[in-house]
Amino acid sequence: MGSTDTQAQRRNRNQQNEAADQPKQETPKKQEKTYESVVKGMQLDEGIFNVYQDDSKIMFEIPKSELKKDMLWITRLVASPENLSPFLGSGWKMNEQVVQWEEIQGKIYLKTISFNNVADSTDAIFKSVANNNFAPIIGSFKIEGQPKDSSAYLIDVTGFFNQDTKAISALSSGMRSQMQVRRLDSDKSYVESTKSFPINVEVRQVMTYDAGRPPSNSETGLISMKVSQSMIKLPEDKMMPRLADQRVGWFTQRNINYSSDALKGDQVTFLKRWRLEPKDKAAYARGELVEPIKPIVYYLDPATPEKFRKWFKLGIEDWQVAFEAAGFKNAIIAKDPPSPEEDPDWSPEDARYSTVRYIASMTRNAVGPSTADPRTGEIIESDIIWFHNHLRSYRNWYMIQTGAANPKARTLDTPEDEIGEMMRAVIAHEIGHALGLPHNMKASSAYPVESLRNPEFAEEYGVAPTIMDYARLNYIAQPGDGVKRFIRKIGPYDKYSINWGYRYIPNANSPEEEKATLNEWIISKANDRMYRFGGGDGTNPEAQTEDLGDNSMKADAYGMENLKKVVPNLLDWTTKPGEDYSDTEEIYGEIIGQWRRFVGHVITNVGGITENYKSTEQQGVVYEVLPESQQVEAMNWLMKYAFNTPEWLLDEDLLRKIENYGAVNRIRSTQSSFLNSLLDPTRMQRLIEAEAFKGRNTYTIYQLLADTKKGLFSELSTGSEISTYRRNLQRAFVERLEYLMNNEASSFQARQVNIEQSDIRPAVKGELKTLLSDLKTAQSKYTNNRAGNLHLIDLQDRIKEILDMED
Repeated sequence: MGSTDTQAQRRNRNQQNEAADQPKQETPKKQEKTYESVVKGMQLDEGIFNVYQDDSKIMFEIPKSELKKDMLWITRLVASPENLSPFLGSGWKMNEQVVQWEEIQGKIYLKTISFNNVADSTDAIFKSVANNNFAPIIGSFKIEGQPKDSSAYLIDVTGFFNQDTKAISALSSGMRSQMQVRRLDSDKSYVESTKSFPINVEVRQVMTYDAGRPPSNSETGLISMKVSQSMIKLPEDKMMPRLADQRVGWFTQRNINYSSDALKGDQVTFLKRWRLEPKDKAAYARGELVEPIKPIVYYLDPATPEKFRKWFKLGIEDWQVAFEAAGFKNAIIAKDPPSPEEDPDWSPEDARYSTVRYIASMTRNAVGPSTADPRTGEIIESDIIWFHNHLRSYRNWYMIQTGAANPKARTLDTPEDEIGEMMRAVIAHEIGHALGLPHNMKASSAYPVESLRNPEFAEEYGVAPTIMDYARLNYIAQPGDGVKRFIRKIGPYDKYSINWGYRYIPNANSPEEEKATLNEWIISKANDRMYRFGGGDGTNPEAQTEDLGDNSMKADAYGMENLKKVVPNLLDWTTKPGEDYSDTEEIYGEIIGQWRRFVGHVITNVGGITENYKSTEQQGVVYEVLPESQQVEAMNWLMKYAFNTPEWLLDEDLLRKIENYGAVNRIRSTQSSFLNSLLDPTRMQRLIEAEAFKGRNTYTIYQLLADTKKGLFSELSTGSEISTYRRNLQRAFVERLEYLMNNEASSFQARQVNIEQSDIRPAVKGELKTLLSDLKTAQSKYTNNRAGNLHLIDLQDRIKEILDMED
């Protein structure tokens, strides 16, 4: 090392020693921000959480007393872009979850809590349940300060609401994929408002996303929507659950109870219902009608047209009579929304309020969702959704189903009282859902068909024992019957089910202590068809949508005869001078749909199995195969109304005003669909199984095939002309048999039927051979009929190809 380097090292050491001798300069400590300085200048809104907000920041002050408390978080649309989805609109709930705020190691975490698996906190297994259901953390926040009494934590939640936080997003993963959402555009997104109330916090956001396929305004490449986030504290005094029973229809909450004495993880199912408790328990016990401590209140949407408000309120309060059966008066109340002067903070998105929302949408529907406490099933809030264009549904159905017997239905300008009564019924139906009641498709089968032609019966009972059935209008009543009421209404089953779910049982201190009483109520009505419950799965003719009466064939024969009377009047009932035929075309298309529904009802009787829920102490079976005579009746009906050419639909003067062509193909495709449904592998398998149990004392697959062939080829025995429509239908029959011979069942059917190993293919093969023989025998009768002769030759060639036969 050179001398120069040595001297430099000495100088450095000397400078370091001199520096060491100098007094050290203290680095000024960073001044800690006080709580007051953090929130200075921010607007305060006091409530369950104190909320601070300014133009750039949102802060929550979370009381320590509210940590680890169960809170329901609801994400809801306030305003949506056009064409977002047919069933999405203002007020639609996009997500709900239970959350807890928790302080851990100097930070605040937001967790989503599940109650799918539970155990008593005093049981040893509780630890295992907790460890195997660890809650996901959806947010983490630095503690920004505490008030002087250290009773709360202040956190900055700006990023949680301004960023694309998936856990509270109004866009599902499927919607993101469909619309090719790339990112949240932060510059075009903001929090519009925050409000805090005694039990809830409400945040309203405007969110804008960069998207490749926006549902509207595609040239912008953007999707903007307004979203509300509601966080509402769940009751600490939990409502006592009521255990469910499949014999009484109810929406339910389920969990697995690992503290059960059963030698399994025990599924516990309880009702979703509002908390109704009598103000005066002594008077209630004496059988007097008593008001509840807290009634169910529904507000109308401020956007509801004035002329419809009366009917919406009636539909809501129609349920009062059902609650009276449960011992409560004024249990459900309809109110107009308060004006801004009356309550400037009122909002339909506020989770404290239940509303009937009116959505300006082309969707033809209405829905009745509710939000329940997953710990107990207590319904916390509900928002009924009415889509404006559902008016169109009832305008059309009223004419189609009742026009033959009902002069008021013979116009597209349905009288206000009539459309109002139908809206009332729809709102009552949706309120029923929000009270906890599911569809009861079995109910309408309780009424004898002929009773629905009786004016007094129809006036008192409507069309079904419950408004929760898809039994909307009386299509059975015939001209001259004198029926005046064609619209559904609250019925006996509604009163029964509300009593069963809501009646206060004073001496029961646990769900188990209620079971005996609840069972007694069911047993007392078990032999009355009016009080049965059932959902439809396509096998039970007693539980179908859009049907009426206790016999599909009788009911839908009346319905078909009414349709035949409507069609010739369509031009008179649906047109006005100076207008086109678009309404006529629409109604005609829906008449085809009604024909399809009637045929579907009857087809269900073939291979049909009734279902009557029972508990083990009740006598008899739950599932029973329909009598052979009823299935034969169904087949005869189908040959008359489904497979005969529907000349009543082929009015040339009418059709040439709405289309240039298409009738032949329309009838072909419709009748082919009927045939495919009738010759469905699962239906055929049910017939095979019924024969396996009952022997020849039931309708069989061989009868099904023979009766279908006989009806569809009735011309062969007489040599009568085979029309274009019938030729199409006969080809469809051969094609369906070819499918059953050569194709596997669909994935759903394959789970129930193995066509290759079942009796289906031998039966089909035998029928094809019989049909081939019949065609050969009839051939000579059509030598002078070119179309018929070529048709029979073609069918023979097709069958030989299917059977792999040589000429």
